[in-house]
Amino acid sequence: MTVWKTSMRNFFAHKGRMALSAVAVLLSVAFVCGTLVFTDTMNTTFDKLFAATASDVTVSPKDADDNGGDGPQSGKPDSLPASVVQQVMKAQGVQTAEGGVSSTSVTVVDKNNKNMGADSGAPTIAGNWGHNDLRSMEITSGHAPRGPTEVMVDADTVKRNHLKLGDELRTIAVTGDIRARIVGISTFKVTNPGAAIVYFDTATAQQKLLGAPGLFTHVSVTAKSGFSDTQVKQNVAGELGGTYKLQTQKESQDANKSSVGFLDVMKYAMLGFAGIAFLVGIFLIINTFSMLVAQRTREIGLMRAIGSSRKQINRSVLLEALLLGIFGSVLGVGAGVGLAVGLMKLMGSIGMDLSMDDLTIKWTTPAIGLLLGIVVTVVAAYVPARRAGKISPMAALRDAGTPADGKAGWIRATLGLLVTGAGGAALVAAANADKSGPGSMYLAAGVFFTLIGFVVIGPLLAGVVVRVISSVVLRLFGPVGRMAERNALRNPRRTGATGSALMIGLALVACLAVVGSSMVASATDELDRTVGADFIIQASNGQPIVPQAEKALRAAPGVEHITSYKYPDAKVTSPDGKTEHQGLSATDPSYLEDLRRETVSGELSAAYGKNAMSVGDDYAGKHHVKVGDTLSVAFKGGQTAKLKVAAITSDDSNVDKGAMYTSITTLAQYVPADKMPKNMIMFGKAKAGQEDAAYAALKKSLAEYPQYKVQDQTDFKQDLKDQIGQLLNIVYGLLALAIIVAVLGVVNTLALSVVERTREIGLMRAIGMSRRQLRRMIRLESVVIALFGALLGLGLGMGWGTTAQKLLALEGLKVLEIPWPTIITVFVGSAFVGLFAALVPAFRAGRMNVLNAIATD
Repeated sequence: MTVWKTSMRNFFAHKGRMALSAVAVLLSVAFVCGTLVFTDTMNTTFDKLFAATASDVTVSPKDADDNGGDGPQSGKPDSLPASVVQQVMKAQGVQTAEGGVSSTSVTVVDKNNKNMGADSGAPTIAGNWGHNDLRSMEITSGHAPRGPTEVMVDADTVKRNHLKLGDELRTIAVTGDIRARIVGISTFKVTNPGAAIVYFDTATAQQKLLGAPGLFTHVSVTAKSGFSDTQVKQNVAGELGGTYKLQTQKESQDANKSSVGFLDVMKYAMLGFAGIAFLVGIFLIINTFSMLVAQRTREIGLMRAIGSSRKQINRSVLLEALLLGIFGSVLGVGAGVGLAVGLMKLMGSIGMDLSMDDLTIKWTTPAIGLLLGIVVTVVAAYVPARRAGKISPMAALRDAGTPADGKAGWIRATLGLLVTGAGGAALVAAANADKSGPGSMYLAAGVFFTLIGFVVIGPLLAGVVVRVISSVVLRLFGPVGRMAERNALRNPRRTGATGSALMIGLALVACLAVVGSSMVASATDELDRTVGADFIIQASNGQPIVPQAEKALRAAPGVEHITSYKYPDAKVTSPDGKTEHQGLSATDPSYLEDLRRETVSGELSAAYGKNAMSVGDDYAGKHHVKVGDTLSVAFKGGQTAKLKVAAITSDDSNVDKGAMYTSITTLAQYVPADKMPKNMIMFGKAKAGQEDAAYAALKKSLAEYPQYKVQDQTDFKQDLKDQIGQLLNIVYGLLALAIIVAVLGVVNTLALSVVERTREIGLMRAIGMSRRQLRRMIRLESVVIALFGALLGLGLGMGWGTTAQKLLALEGLKVLEIPWPTIITVFVGSAFVGLFAALVPAFRAGRMNVLNAIATD
């Protein structure tokens, strides 16, 4: 009980000094809990949606996409004959069976040619309105479509795009455009995460989306009362045989959930960044308790003198940490829910709607948050607690603060150098690896051990690096600068821990900056070397290029040629008898001008002859294929062809790496016209001297098709740079939490350091130091600590990034580029971070009463 009372008294006596450590715990726990609540809410939203839209049993074509998407084979979903509906009705236990049409290979635009699809990447779905849709939707305005010129739209799309009854929409599909006026608005009974949905009458949907009457993409089956979904599925299978794919409601839900697997990726990525914030927070907590213990050395010595045991002192400090962990974690759980709500609002602003009705807070979320926060805090305080327990009763006769253990320092330095050396050796092994698999393992080990090693030898490095930085930065400020340097060097262990916290976040920033810049530089270099096309045409959402858009492209003036590029679904059987899905590409012969591919043997132009093809050298080496061999190629929806290998291309390239080529003429011999795949991408070449005119003409030709973009090589490179930049910005945003916690560590270290040096500060003021000089000294001390952490972090991160680029070179990304502007900006920015962190501690130091400070014990 005495230990508990002592811990409570000390905790509340130093609550101001504990505050920033509590904020660090709060932020880290909030990130974890916010991530869990946000992803659980998204899962709940999709679970409800999939449960509401899935029928008791669904019948679909055998090769239909499990995720409900359309394949690139023809730009149309796989279909089944309408007669299946009657066959299904004969099965025992079937209450109703209704044919449905659904396609995601569509784009819907308004009268101003604006795309009605969501910006979040959610699909645009076109289909027929039926009774099964009443499971998830209800008509809230107007009526269902009754003819080819009528369409019904979901309420979320209407609201997002400011539509109303009577507005005309154009639905662009591979079979042609559908122009119809809005006659009805349907509202989801559950939350729609962002999909845009348009409904037509059944006849129009069949003709315009599937290309022929009497076809459906699926049959929705409702079971009679008393029959389970599994029983009905078995009975329907008995009627249909094994011709079609059958799924119960649960199986449909599971298949649909696999299409949103990005939620798990998002969840674990965000938890990983939360873990980094926790790691940084550990340094803050260790520093806080180490300094508090040092400041209470005489107090602890007196307690030992009057009978307190080592265990009691140790337990007292750990109880203070427990209180800190509980306090910070409880607030963090609440803040985490607020963070999740904020993320939901943010997602809503980009088109992914999430309802507060689906807000999901599982009991495990606060439990995990509390457990993590408390355990991390107590573990971090363990080392300072042990030091407190070792304080002897004789310490009551000394001034506050204890000298560092020199022996322990040398042991730590030796261990740190060994760990750092091991990490460095692993990075060297990774950089010289011949294969990316083993190299990645070496890289992971190198990152881990060098990070741990730098943390351990932080105090040793502080003594060297701080002197170097000070000689450049602080000597300009005369005696005040020298005192700031000595204060930073006074306790290398404390400076090392404070700098290490900042080092971790900035090391990751530098590493990712190097990797991102190298990827852009490598891709740009490869495009310059291999791509001969002037223009690249493709959809922003991965949809095929519809025939009417292709026709407009080919009619554009100033264009020498337009090259088709198709991805037929094919299985290739090699001479050794192994059958694999391969990246077979069917193109026009003009593709030889659009992409410069090196050949290992044979002539690539010969691959465009009758019943000929090419293969990549990796495939050729794996299956012992040589020029003149014949491969069996089975085309989905078509026949099996025997194609002769006319060329083997080099796979020492990132563009079309591993691709096999054949001509579109050859493909047309084995795949019927209605099954012929549409172009997923096309290439263009301008007539000599007409590049600008052709570029403008191509853009104008696609003005009515906003889903496609025409890019010249400059546009394409910029698009690639922007995509990587956006990804890096997201990662930097997530790393910002760790950097904020590190800044709190600098603030806390300075604040406690000011308290620790109260008497010293009073004496300096008494002998003539002005308040302005005192504040400047503390600010300079903060700047040098921040620059110390930044220098270590950026150096370490560039080492990691350079090694990672060496591994990426094995995959074709061969250019190393160090983004010096970014590195320099971060380093200089760290000095401003140091200035910001010192504002409050410097202000408080400047306001100290001189006499009271001198009289401090």
